[in-house]
Amino acid sequence: MDIFMILNMIGGLALFLYGMKTMGDALSKLAGGKLELILEHMTNNPVKAVLLGAGVTAVIQSSSATTVMVVGFVNSGIMKLNQAAPVIMGANIGTTITSWILSLSGLSGDNIWIQLLKPSSFTPVLAIIGVVLLVFIKNDRKNDIGTILLGFAVLMFGMESMSSAVKPLADIPEFTSLFTAFENPLLGMLVGAGLTAIIQSSSASVGILQAMCFTGSVSVGAAIPVIMGQNIGTCITALISGIGASKNAKRASLIHLYFNLIGTALFMTVFYGINAVVHFGILSETANGATIAVIHSFFNIAATLVLLPAVKLIEKLAYITIPLTEEEINGSVAEKEVPVLDERFLKRPAFAVAQCKTAVCDIASLVEEAMALVVKSGASYDENEITRVIEIEDIIDNKEDELSAYLTKLTSKQLSEKDSRQVNKFAKCVIDYERISDYLKGIAFTLRKMNKNGENFSVQACAERDIIFNATYEVVENTIKCFVHDDKDAAVVVEPLYEVIKSLKEKIRKNHNMRLAKGECSVELGMALTDIVSSLDRIAGHCSNIAEEEIALETEKYQLHLYSRITRENSEFYKEKLAEYQKKYYMIKEFE
Repeated sequence: MDIFMILNMIGGLALFLYGMKTMGDALSKLAGGKLELILEHMTNNPVKAVLLGAGVTAVIQSSSATTVMVVGFVNSGIMKLNQAAPVIMGANIGTTITSWILSLSGLSGDNIWIQLLKPSSFTPVLAIIGVVLLVFIKNDRKNDIGTILLGFAVLMFGMESMSSAVKPLADIPEFTSLFTAFENPLLGMLVGAGLTAIIQSSSASVGILQAMCFTGSVSVGAAIPVIMGQNIGTCITALISGIGASKNAKRASLIHLYFNLIGTALFMTVFYGINAVVHFGILSETANGATIAVIHSFFNIAATLVLLPAVKLIEKLAYITIPLTEEEINGSVAEKEVPVLDERFLKRPAFAVAQCKTAVCDIASLVEEAMALVVKSGASYDENEITRVIEIEDIIDNKEDELSAYLTKLTSKQLSEKDSRQVNKFAKCVIDYERISDYLKGIAFTLRKMNKNGENFSVQACAERDIIFNATYEVVENTIKCFVHDDKDAAVVVEPLYEVIKSLKEKIRKNHNMRLAKGECSVELGMALTDIVSSLDRIAGHCSNIAEEEIALETEKYQLHLYSRITRENSEFYKEKLAEYQKKYYMIKEFE
C-alpha cells in the first residue's frame, strides 16, 4: 500500500463526510424547521413518538442531530423526559436509512436496471442538476434542493473513492488478520465505538465499514461487534450536548446511552449464547454493504421493540444516575416566562428562527397582560395588579436581553433570505415590545402615586382617560394579533388607530389646559394625566412600528415607514378605518 493509495482513501473519506454533512444541513434548511416543530409538539403516544423520531432522522440523515435537538427540548422544558425516550429510540431506527442508500454501491450485474441503480450511473446526473439549480437559479428553495443533490453526489463519490482505495488491501495479510481480530466481540465493539465517537456519526462509521467490505476481508462475524459498538459510540454527541444543561437534559442524553448499552448487551448475550450451541455458519461468510445495512436495521428495530415497553425502567435508571433534587420533588422549580433559547437549536437555524418567534410571542402576551391590567387599574385601582405590571416589565427586560443576544448569534448562521428577514424583524420588534412595557410600568407608577396621595381626576378627565385607554388597548391587541398570527388584516388597521390616538392626546392636552385656566384641575393632576396620555401615545407609536415591520416583511422594497406614507396618501381603506375609529373614539373638543 503506497502513499497515493492512502491519500485516495483519506480524500474519499473527507468527501464522504463532507457530502453527508452538506446533504443533512441542506435537508434541514429545506424543511425550514418544520420537522423539529413536529418533534416539539410531540404527543404522549410512545409508538407515534418512535415513528416520528425515525421519520425526522431519516430525512435529516443524523440520529445525533435528532438526539441533540431532543436534549435541547428537554433542557428548555418544551418536552418532558418521558416524551423524549421514544423519540430517541426512533432516531436510532431512522439513521439506518443511510446504510441502505450506501449499500447501493455494492450492486453488481449486467441488467440495465441494476446498472441504473448503481451510484456511479446516476450521481453524475444528480450533480449536474444540483449545479444548475445552485448556480443558475436564484431561488432559495431550489438552491437548497441543488445543495442536497450535490451533497448526495459528493457523498456517493467519496464512498466510491474509499471503496476503490481499500480494494488492494485484500492482498495484504496484516489487514486481513486485523479484521479477523475484530471477530472478538469485545475488541470489535471497542473499535466501532471509538471510531464513531471520533467522527460523531454512526451513519458515517457504518459507511466506512461498508467501504471496507469491498476488500472482501470483512466477515459477518467481524461486522456484528463493530456495528454494536457504533451504536454505543454515537451516544457521545448527546452526552457532550448534555454538559452544562439542566438535570433533565442530562437524563435525556443518558437515556440514549442506556438504550444502546442495554440493547447491545441483550443482543450480544442472546446472539452469542445461541451461537455457542448452534454455531451460525453465516458468521464466516463475507459481508457486503447490504449485509451491514440488514444487521444495522435489524438491531435497532429489535432493540426498540424489546425496550419500548420497558421505557419507564430506562427512565428510572436515568433518575438513579442523576437523582431528583428537592426542588424538583416539591415542584418549586420556577417556570420560565419565555422558553429557553437553547444554544443547541442554533445547529438547525431554521428551527432556531421558529423558536425566536415563539419567544417574541410570549413577550407579546406579557405586554398584552400588562396593558389589560393598567386599563383595569386606571378605572379601579388594585395594588396587586400594579405590582404585576412592574414584575412583567422586569421579566421582559431580562428576556429581551436574552433574545437579543440569541438573535445576534443566529445572524452569523447560514439563513435563507426569508429567515434572515424574519430575524431582523424579531430584533426590531422585541425592542418595541420592551419599550411598551417600560411605558406601562411608568403609567403604573403614576397610578400608584395618585392612589398613595388620595388623588383622582375630575369626571371629565376620567372620561378622557378611559377613551384613550380603550383605544390604546385595541391598538395593542391588533398589533399582537398581527404579529402572532402573521395577520396582515390586523396589521393594516394599526396605523389609522395610531392616528386617532395621537389626535386624542392633543385634544386631552388642550382640554387639560382649559381646565387648568379655569382652576378646575391642579398642576400635579394635570402632569399625571399628561404623563399617562403621552405614554399611551408612545405605546401606540411602537405598535405602529411592529405592524409596519409585519407588512414590510412581504413587500418587494423592505423599507420601514414606506407603507404608512403610501396608505395615508392613497388608500381608501385607510381613510375608511380612520373615519371608523374617529367615530368610535369620538371625544367632544371641550367638556362643558
